[in-house]
Amino acid sequence: MKQINAFGPKGWTPEQLGSLTDKTYVITGANSGAGFQATRTLLSKGARVIMLNRNTQKSAAAITALKQEFGDKAEVTFIRMDLSILDSVREAATKVLETTKQIDALLCNGAIAQVAKQEITLDGFESQLGVNHFGHFLLCGMLFDRIEASQGRIVVVGSNAYKMGLKKIQFDDLNFDRKYTAWDSYAQSKLAQMMFAYQLQDRIEAAGKRTKVFVCHPGASRTNLLMDTASTFNKVLWSLLSRIIAQSAEKGAWPEVMCATQDGLVLKRLYGPTKRAETVGPIGECSLNEVALNQGMANKLWRLSEEKTGLTWSF
Repeated sequence: MKQINAFGPKGWTPEQLGSLTDKTYVITGANSGAGFQATRTLLSKGARVIMLNRNTQKSAAAITALKQEFGDKAEVTFIRMDLSILDSVREAATKVLETTKQIDALLCNGAIAQVAKQEITLDGFESQLGVNHFGHFLLCGMLFDRIEASQGRIVVVGSNAYKMGLKKIQFDDLNFDRKYTAWDSYAQSKLAQMMFAYQLQDRIEAAGKRTKVFVCHPGASRTNLLMDTASTFNKVLWSLLSRIIAQSAEKGAWPEVMCATQDGLVLKRLYGPTKRAETVGPIGECSLNEVALNQGMANKLWRLSEEKTGLTWSF
């Protein structure tokens, strides 16, 4: 049955945003691509944005560009954080808590994809799983009480890759030591993120907390996500295909902005582009493969994530 878009034929667009004055948003990976465009949209409505990025120079350039567009009074700041290093995440989260009294939404946007050859982080994780899942798991846990006190939201930016690849968490070979492939390892990392998000919402409700967790995906968007990590072949292939099948990075940011701001969204759903196999088109509710809601796998992943990051959630 064809699903009717709750936001109308054109789907959700930033035109539906009201004033975001006095709202504070924290975004990972915000100096380029969809994260930068999400920052632009939020600032345009008067919000305060804290960018958590790895690259200091690119962050400074991004802030300069944003202040040129929105004026020197635009409230955008930067805290250095490398999602691949847990100590860096801990340090950045501590600085956020020291400087930010409220967090209306944490947007888990930062990611790496299609890493050509197996890379292991300083903490011993396959790089995509380390950056995309474990880094964000730790960050969300450390900032949760501040988000909860603000009656805020956590937005997890997933990917349609979650329902591809092996469609499971490979607990017996988490780092793909036996047979590494760029695609399967990336798919696992995005599945882990989405499983975590849905499991977190279940635990929040069971604990009587008020934070809301939303999951979205950007579809096929023209960003630099693959430029630092993918093989030369995949880079060239995507540079050609993206001109034909992909939408702009700005539109790729709309799902996460919607999830961070829009009232009336339904929990435990997936939001993103709804046309052409959910790669482009109007933003609305997408189909959700049941693998992301597998409770047994999600509980095992939760316990493993607490062990690997050294973080035990307070509820």
